[in-house]
Amino acid sequence: MRVNREIRVPRVRVIDQNGNQVGVLPTHQALTLAEEEGLDLVEIAPNVDPPVCKIVDYGKFRYQQTKKEKESKKAQHQVKVKEVKLKPNTDEHDLMTKARKAREFLAEGDKVRVTCVFRGREMQHREFGQKIIDLFCEELADVSSVEEPAKMMGRFLSAVLAPGAKVKKKTPPTAKPNGRLVDTALPKEEGGTL
Repeated sequence: MRVNREIRVPRVRVIDQNGNQVGVLPTHQALTLAEEEGLDLVEIAPNVDPPVCKIVDYGKFRYQQTKKEKESKKAQHQVKVKEVKLKPNTDEHDLMTKARKAREFLAEGDKVRVTCVFRGREMQHREFGQKIIDLFCEELADVSSVEEPAKMMGRFLSAVLAPGAKVKKKTPPTAKPNGRLVDTALPKEEGGTL
C-alpha cells in the first residue's frame, strides 16, 4: 500500500475522508488537497486505471484494516484432521469408545483419520484391520462420509472421514389392503406383515 509521495502515477481517482468522490485529479493536486486537511493520501486500489486513492489518517486506517483482518480470521473455522488409532484386535467396547470421541470431533467440524496400526505378525492378516476400519466407518455413517477409503501405507491402514453424512432416504410405511401398516425397510416375517 503506497502512501503520499510513494504514489508515482500521473493521475488518481480521489475519495475524500467522508467517502465522497472528488474525481480524477493529477497526483500532485491530490497530495496538496490531503496536506491541506492534515491527512494522508493512501492508494486503495492500485490495479485499476486510474488508481483509487483515499484521503485518510494513515495510522488510523492501518489500525482499522488490521482489526478487520483479525475479525475475519476469528470467523473462519480451520478444518483440522484428528487421528484415532486402532489395532486389528481392538475390542468392540474400546472401538465404540473411540467412535464416540470421533463423533465429537466430527460434530466440531473436524475431519477424522482412522488408522489401524499393524505390528509384527499382524501384517499377515490385514483383513482384520480392514474389518475394524469398516466397522468404525459404519458406526459413524450417520454423521460422516468417507472422504478417503482405507488404504495401506507401510504398516498403517488408514481412512479419512469428513463431517456431514449422506442421508439415506427411509422408505415410508405402506398400507396393506387389510388396513395394517407395513414398514418395507424392515425384514418381513414369513407371514408377510409385521
